[in-house]
Amino acid sequence: MTDSTFRVLTYNIHKGFNVGNRRFVLHQIREALIEADADLLFLQEMQGEHVHKEKHVPDWPDRPQVEFIAEGVWPHYAYGKNAIYTAGHHGNALLSKYPFESFENINVSPFSWASRSLLHGVIRVKPDVQPLHVVCIHFGLTGKERRLQLERLCQRIESHVPHDAPLIVAGDFNDWLGHADRHFYEHLGLKEVFKTTHGRYAKTFPAWLPVLTMDRIYFRGLTPLSCNRLAHSPWHALSDHAPLAGLFEL
Repeated sequence: MTDSTFRVLTYNIHKGFNVGNRRFVLHQIREALIEADADLLFLQEMQGEHVHKEKHVPDWPDRPQVEFIAEGVWPHYAYGKNAIYTAGHHGNALLSKYPFESFENINVSPFSWASRSLLHGVIRVKPDVQPLHVVCIHFGLTGKERRLQLERLCQRIESHVPHDAPLIVAGDFNDWLGHADRHFYEHLGLKEVFKTTHGRYAKTFPAWLPVLTMDRIYFRGLTPLSCNRLAHSPWHALSDHAPLAGLFEL
């Protein structure tokens, strides 16, 4: 990579467990993320706290998962609670090799039984260019829920992101029918990087035999150079999602 390029990766880490929750694989996930060598990570289902698992799961880290993954590699990170329950909470996280100017977690839950949020950060990648806006999302499972969350995301971008500022929106969209794409393009001028570079969405779920296009990286104000689905070893044996890694130029 050159001074003007940077790599981003989006990944639903399934709270650090493999498919079926049979094994705790957060340590292997961290090693794979380090090997992927991304400058910015958009991570979903990051376990912020769980009082029962902390006591009973072998190899559970002695610090929050976002701090455990970030240590020594991504000095700047932000975590936003998404789902909150009696035993703890999980949510979205942004990990960056570049400093944050600001970040905010925004509740986009249309229903009390479906806790969802989006994590919006502003990152200074280079001192001589506009800051990069990044939004990490994990949308709901029902069509009505996703439509309302899309509306709130669009409102957030329109009100808080300058039209000429570089922007990346990435995460687990749960949008296997592709409804978000037309809405993003028509209203916000966003394009999806895998579709731009390959002509189609990436199939990312389930990781061992991907058939559904759940995970995406949308952008504007940047030049896309490449995008790859990481479905090879060890990724297929970690989370139930496959990551997407995109390379951009400012």
